Amino acid sequence: MDAAAPTRIRWILVGCVFCMGAISFIDRVNISIAGPSIAQDFHLADAQMGRIFSAFFIGYGLFQIAGGWTVDRLGPRLTLALGAFWWAAFTALTASFPTGIAYAVLAFWSVRFLLGVGESVMYPSSNRWVANWIPTAERGLANGLIFAGVGAGSTFTPPIIRYVLVHLGWRASFWVCAFLGLLAGVAWYWMARDHPDQHRWCNNAERKWIHEGIPHADPLRAPRLAWSTMLGSKDVWILTLSYFCYGYTPAIFFTWFFTYLTRIRGLDLKTASYYTMLPFLLMSLGSASGGWIADRVCHRRGRKWGRCGVAAIGMTASGIFMAAGSHLASVAATSIVLALGAGSLYIAQSSYFALSADFGKGSAGSLSGFMNMGAQAGSAVTAITTVAIAAHYGWTAAYLTAAAFCIAGGGLWLLINPDCVLESRGEEMSNVSAPS
Repeated sequence: MDAAAPTRIRWILVGCVFCMGAISFIDRVNISIAGPSIAQDFHLADAQMGRIFSAFFIGYGLFQIAGGWTVDRLGPRLTLALGAFWWAAFTALTASFPTGIAYAVLAFWSVRFLLGVGESVMYPSSNRWVANWIPTAERGLANGLIFAGVGAGSTFTPPIIRYVLVHLGWRASFWVCAFLGLLAGVAWYWMARDHPDQHRWCNNAERKWIHEGIPHADPLRAPRLAWSTMLGSKDVWILTLSYFCYGYTPAIFFTWFFTYLTRIRGLDLKTASYYTMLPFLLMSLGSASGGWIADRVCHRRGRKWGRCGVAAIGMTASGIFMAAGSHLASVAATSIVLALGAGSLYIAQSSYFALSADFGKGSAGSLSGFMNMGAQAGSAVTAITTVAIAAHYGWTAAYLTAAAFCIAGGGLWLLINPDCVLESRGEEMSNVSAPS
């Protein structure tokens, strides 16, 4: 009924995107826990494992633009469901190689690369969905909750993978993850719709609230931007360069942190899995709270402080924590302080995607894909260079390098104009089919 209070279907779907992101990160991070067992079975050195770790980020990064282009044309519902089926298949394939296979590094590298290709649609799809469903004033919180899935999925990965690994072997841990991905894809396709006008559970009051809160309020005809327009903007390039700096640090936790705790710090698998949960738990908390804070500050002090200021402060604090944690002798203290660095970093997470949705409008998937390609380039560099820096200069130097990237990325936020308007030059067209 028209007089009814607005439904809140958009927040239920935010929860669905949160779950999709969490499962995608379980499929992404599982190899960092199973990595020592894989290396032992296939007689792989650290440098070889580093190349395997980097393969995901290379595939994920290279296909960000293609993923964004796809979602801007097929819509987030179908694109994200197909992506989930893809990454479920290649997660399962990771466990299919027999011990003693020739060219094991190439085999693992290829399947991890293709897993990255499949997951490349995850956040361009979520950002395109946000651009369609979430009013501008709520995008900080919405993106903060969505990216809390990164921390949540990564938090539960160490104990889940360790338990399955100990009782059933490392191969079974990948099959479990593949099943979760398949289940998530089916659930998302059943639950989601590309636009509020297409969702039968969304009432007229909520549709009105959404349309009034989005610039160019008709989400079915949001203006698309030419690539020349997006790539001609200095703000887009600065945002992308800052996200490259951002992407360097969390990749340490996604790839090498568990190995660092077990091999360098001498922890057993159970204790290390619990310590490995800390940074991911604080990533989740930092992302959700950072999004909420950013929206509140935007309302009171404007977008320069709410988007750019909050992000700059979070990233600078992260650099300080990473530098401090690198010098501590206690394993517990090191883990806690480095985890605080990860949590502080994720305070900035929602601002990246809130601004890319605002800038991109009908091309939010493509623009966020381009921006996210920057972060994944940083992550790919991390997977290879962290162990190399540690081998030559020690782990303190490896963490100090991450700290420097955090501070540099935070400084770049101060150069961004959050009120930048990218002109569509008259290019408007429907992104997906009309409401059904």
